[in-house]
Amino acid sequence: MRWASLLVVLLLPACGSAAGARESGSPIPLRLGYFPNVTHATAIVGIENGFFAKSLGGEVQLSAQAFNAGPEAVEALFNGALDAAFLGPNPAINAFTRSNGQAIRIIAGATSGGAALVVRKEITKPAELVGKTLATPQLGNTQDVALRAWLVAQGLRSDLEGGGDVSVMPQSNGQALEAFIAGTIDGAWVPEPGATRLVKEGTGSVLVDERDLWPNGQFVTTHLIVATTFLKAHPDVVKRLLQGHVEANAYVNDHPAEAQATVEKAIADIAHAKLPEGTLAAAWENLTFTVDPIASSLTVSAEHAEQLGLLQNAKLDGIYDLTLLNEVLREHGDPQVATP
Repeated sequence: MRWASLLVVLLLPACGSAAGARESGSPIPLRLGYFPNVTHATAIVGIENGFFAKSLGGEVQLSAQAFNAGPEAVEALFNGALDAAFLGPNPAINAFTRSNGQAIRIIAGATSGGAALVVRKEITKPAELVGKTLATPQLGNTQDVALRAWLVAQGLRSDLEGGGDVSVMPQSNGQALEAFIAGTIDGAWVPEPGATRLVKEGTGSVLVDERDLWPNGQFVTTHLIVATTFLKAHPDVVKRLLQGHVEANAYVNDHPAEAQATVEKAIADIAHAKLPEGTLAAAWENLTFTVDPIASSLTVSAEHAEQLGLLQNAKLDGIYDLTLLNEVLREHGDPQVATP
């Protein structure tokens, strides 16, 4: 894992929330998690272009940490190493349910779309996946749940140990691309730009565009969550974070070429490798950037995770707190988001 510094990188021991962990008069530390994926474009632009730093001001010391997948970020939050994070739906659900509804709140959306099952070109229908091996970024992450639920809907069995009609093997997005090119896996359900890379570099084909599985093609891919303790201790800081988030999201939509350049450079800096020409622009077309968390899709994801044995309780009452987001939107003159 790598750290991207906004002001001064602050490494704190895993000893609980930053709330109350500072001396009087010192800046409030805010530790923010995100992924080096195009689905986290708003987060990356907010960090790299200074939207968060500007909105937070000098009273807050912001540090940002890149993660490979949601469960890893959730563990960091539970260990007290994060205060807020951009996450997919299922890791947020897991954090909420594991803590009996206490650990986190979803405070905004960020991205819809941008996930697909890419397979070898000779595989043209679900039945041809029997005996094949597919990858997802991490067991229990958003794409992992989506793949396993889709397999069930096709009448195909997979278990959490990699057995069944179709073997599902958790791998990082970079590992999945290498394995696909090498022929050791037959496909992967991954977020962008991973899906586009599998098509372009791995000569794969899209078997399932996840947008086709949802009403109006809209489903939450990434949203912004905050530790409940931090939200209660520092609502003013969270509101300022949301101000930066709304401005970064608007920039991503209003200036796509510039935003793509920022995201492409950030991903290259973290991965130490530049994306092939045209990859990010192609991936961008599969995404919608919105601060609406698309709450209805979260409920379905929770039900899927429960049915798969990855979640004990799918009740999500209280997981959203959109009060501060709507205050920011109202102040910007933008339409407010309906509270679930």
